[in-house]
Amino acid sequence: MDRLRQRADFLAVANGARANSPAFVLQSRPRDDSGPVRIGFTVTKKNGNAPERNRIRRRLRELVKRLDPVSMQPHHDYVLVGRRDALSRPFAAMLDDLRIAFTKPARHTARGTHRGPSKGRGQKPGAPAPASRKPD
Repeated sequence: MDRLRQRADFLAVANGARANSPAFVLQSRPRDDSGPVRIGFTVTKKNGNAPERNRIRRRLRELVKRLDPVSMQPHHDYVLVGRRDALSRPFAAMLDDLRIAFTKPARHTARGTHRGPSKGRGQKPGAPAPASRKPD
């Protein structure tokens, strides 16, 4: 199992399937090559200061170490996005959540498809349509 390190790889996985948990979000994407499973870890700044983010990241790495590699699909990239609850959630519960996340059927959610019908470019909902300009 290798690590994801390039930003482009993280962005590619972000457009793939996801499984939500209270302590993390598991994102996955199949690859076309025959390389090993790769996994990346990320925690955003809104989850706390640097020591808290590092603690979340360490807990996520330890979860993956304790997980049997058979549960991961070959030729896939995975990203674990840490959440604030990873600091207080019991480790055993997080490990169960991760096992369940890997067994869930992949549900693809492309960015931008969760929104309702478009109201037009640049218009706020409920705002009147812009009047057309007449030449003077």
